[in-house]
Amino acid sequence: MSRYERLLQQVLSGRADANISFEDLCHLLLRFGFETRIKGSHHLFLMAGVEELINLQRDGSKAKPYQVKQVRHIVMKYRFGE
Repeated sequence: MSRYERLLQQVLSGRADANISFEDLCHLLLRFGFETRIKGSHHLFLMAGVEELINLQRDGSKAKPYQVKQVRHIVMKYRFGE
């Protein structure tokens, strides 16, 4: 199982939202085809065909748990990673 697959599985499981690396979550979204814009500490992810705007901020080296939950919702809604 690749690192990408393990990360996707970890995000989808919802058991470790507080332990997801910020950089890994950003790379996951880029791998799905999102474009990124950075405004200060806000990393904005946009994609054609996706209504939601994903706004990520660091919490140390980790992503904020509520933002991991938002990413999980979008991954499941649009069936990324299948």
